[in-house]
Amino acid sequence: MSSDINALKQSLVSGDAAQKAAAAEKLAQLGEDAQPAAVDLVQACADEALLEWATAALEGLGTPDVADVSGLVALVNDKSSDVGYWAATLLGRVGPEAAAATSALAEALSKSPHVAVQERAALALGKIGPAAKSASPELMVAASGGSPRLAKLARDALASLEA
Repeated sequence: MSSDINALKQSLVSGDAAQKAAAAEKLAQLGEDAQPAAVDLVQACADEALLEWATAALEGLGTPDVADVSGLVALVNDKSSDVGYWAATLLGRVGPEAAAATSALAEALSKSPHVAVQERAALALGKIGPAAKSASPELMVAASGGSPRLAKLARDALASLEA
């Protein structure tokens, strides 16, 4: 199975448009078995032609491997809102073991121009819990302004930092 996933990952990033789309569709059909392609699928979200299948694959992926944290951290502040959204979402799924992502998530929370990315960053910080305490200043700012949904997510995250 791992060689199949590797072949799909390769097609996802270096194939022609039809190969990329077919690889994204096959990864979506694999559900949690597509987990080794997590970072590649997040990157694929930047390609409008792959977005639907990449999103479907990411929705069914489950929790990424802790080894993917550094790759996801590199994508949290991507210029594509879809890439940043999914990178933050997957980091949140990792939970406390994604503590190394705290600084990148705090940056996304405070600097991303995309509210959806800010919301996912706040949610991820809350799921990381006490290990993300260094993001408290950014969460306090988010909790006191802007979008009501973001403010609630930031307040919830602040509460989880104390747990």
